[in-house]
Parts: sequence; structure tokens; C-alpha cells
Amino acid sequence: MTNAKRRSVAMIVHSYYEEDPRVRREAETLVEHGFSVDVFALRPPGASEVDRVDGVTLHRLDVKRHQGAGLPTYLAEYTVFTARAAFALAAAHRRRRFTLVQVHSIPDYLAIAALPLKATGVPLILDLHEAMPEFFRSRFASRLPGVLVGPAVALVRGQERASIALADRVITVNEALGDRLLALGTPAAKVAVVPNSPSLVRFDPSSHPDRPFRADDTLRLVYAGGLSPIYELDVVIDAIALIRSSRSTIDVRLDVYGRDFGEVPLRERAEALGIGGRVTLHGRIPLEDVPAAVAAADIGLAPTRRSRFTDYSLSTKVFEYAAMGKPVVASRLPMVERTFGPDTVVTYEPGNADDLAAAILRLADNAADRAARVERTLVRVRQLSWDRAGLDYVALVERLIALRSRPTDA
Repeated sequence: MTNAKRRSVAMIVHSYYEEDPRVRREAETLVEHGFSVDVFALRPPGASEVDRVDGVTLHRLDVKRHQGAGLPTYLAEYTVFTARAAFALAAAHRRRRFTLVQVHSIPDYLAIAALPLKATGVPLILDLHEAMPEFFRSRFASRLPGVLVGPAVALVRGQERASIALADRVITVNEALGDRLLALGTPAAKVAVVPNSPSLVRFDPSSHPDRPFRADDTLRLVYAGGLSPIYELDVVIDAIALIRSSRSTIDVRLDVYGRDFGEVPLRERAEALGIGGRVTLHGRIPLEDVPAAVAAADIGLAPTRRSRFTDYSLSTKVFEYAAMGKPVVASRLPMVERTFGPDTVVTYEPGNADDLAAAILRLADNAADRAARVERTLVRVRQLSWDRAGLDYVALVERLIALRSRPTDA
């Protein structure tokens, strides 16, 4: 058996691979360390079924994505994708003989797609990007009749526990989610935290033109990420209107980069507040173009609504802005404070446009404090960067493969 076959990894993810930074980082890192990697993901409109992206073989499954849909639509989409992923993975295994499968949630029960390989002794990693029960509560509980909420949440918790039990190892994105897994009774030896942090090679400020703060007398804010209701860009727009009202001499602008599924009427809100010309919705850009977009700004924004779900969240955007040498304003969430402390990122009370406006102006008005925060935040980002975490991730994969006997090796 060749070395490539003995180090062949399959990944399954219910997302567009090109837009999922975590999956791409992990897959590309494995390729850099000599692994062969196949990823089974959603197929964007117009994309080919099979492709090669930075050394990763990409299998795109033709399942329509329904962003912002109701619960029945989501369940149908998840179920169809799980079934198609299972068949595609099993068919590819006959040719590739994968030595490990990694399933990315959500949904957690996507782990079922790996069952045929698991039955033959192929180890399974479950990568929990989120806490699915809390995601369900924040997204769907209010839409259900009250009598159904309890049983529905119990069902989601049950599928989470079953998926964890099925996996040989469970990894997740931060310490809070790691602690949560331990509290569920998951053995400590089964849990590993692989930080959701950027590669400093990709987010390298020296690779882009340097923008002096408030060049051309313009205070340019940037947001690069999802445009779902979880990210309170409506509050950002309100804060910009407040800044224009209280400090009309500041020419403040907002550039938004992200796929818009129409869940939040951002353009309409900006127009209604009289700042439509100050908010530019650029739409989705490739992951490779995000560093340049950040480099062209003055302050990076990581606005997130607070809920039981986001109490476990730590936005990758904070890391990306900081890696590019930009000051950051983020929602005052538990994981932001736990990870960065009080003297790095400037935080504001989630949902409070006045507090957000004050946080932005604080950075704009105090050059010394701004520079010190940028330096301290960058130190923390370097400590947690993917350049370090990626090595631990590769070592975890190698150990798990080595610990399993593979019948195909005989």
C-alpha cells in the first residue's frame, strides 16, 4: 500500500467548502503534511461536481441550500445531504480506502454518513463547530408551539449525545465548548480543542498596502462574515447614524462583505436612517480576498447578538482583523472577554447602538490607546494562531490513525 493511501482523509461538511475557513484550514494543512484529502460539501450554483482546490479533492453534492428557511425545510435539507454524503463517501472509499473520516457539524447527526466506514474500522473525528442544541433554541424554538419546545430540544440533545458516542474523537473550536462537552459526560481523553484561528500566512499585513488610520479623513469600518440575524449589523447601522448625528465632522463609512440571504433588511435600514450612501454591501468575496478588504479599513467590527448560543461563540473575525493589525470592536460576549481580556479588543454591550458608537469613537479619538490595543491583541492572536494550532491538529489525526488497526493494511 502506498503512503498516500495510508494517509487518506475524508471530510464531510454541510456548507460551501470555499466559504468555510475552518474546514479549508484543516484540509489544506493536512495536504501540506502529506495527506490526501477528499471533502464532500454542498454544491454552489454553477459549480462543477468535482474540483481540485489547493491540493484538496472537492466533491460537491447537489443539495439546495435554504438559508433562513423554517425548521421542516432545514430538516429535509440536512437529511437529504446526510444520505447523499453517505453514498458518495462509501463509493469513494472503494477507490481511496480512507484511513480517517472527519465530520463537521452542524448538523451533528451528519456523523451517520460515516457509519459504513466506521463499521470497517475507519476512525471518526466529529468536529463540533457549534453547540447544536443552543443553535436550535436560538433559531427555531420561538417558532414552535410552546408544548413542543421541550420535546424538540430533548431530541436535539439526544442526537448530539448519540453523535458524540459514535465518534472516536471529538474536537471543538474553543474552551467554552470544550468545557460544555466535559459537562455532558464526554470523557476528557476523547475531547480536544482546536482553536478557530486564522493562518498568519494568509492574514499577513505586509502583503497588502498599508492604510494610515483615517486616511483621506475617512473613518472606514469593515465587517466580513455572515449576514444572518445572529450578527447584529442592524445595530452597527444604528451606531453609524448616531455617530453622524453626534459627530458630523467624522466621515464614517461601512464596508460589508458577506453573502446576503435577505434575512435582515440592511440596505433599507441604512436608507431609512439617511446613511444609505455610507454603507456599502459588497456581497460575498472569496476567502483569499478577505485580508485585502480588511487591510483597506481602519476598524474591524465583530458584532454578535447575545444568546445562550453565542455565549459559547468566539468570532474568527476578531482574530482576522487583529492579525491584519487593525483595532477591533466586538460584542461583550463571555468568550471574547475570556480569550482577550480587557486591554485588547474594545467591547460594547450587545444590542446597544449607543455603546457601540462610543466604542468606535473611543478608538478613533485616542491614537495611543488604539496602538497599544493593536499590539496586545496581536500578541494574543499569535499565541493562538493556526500556525501553532494546526500542528497540534495534524498530530491528533496522526495519532488516531496510528491507534487503529486497518484491515486493508493486512
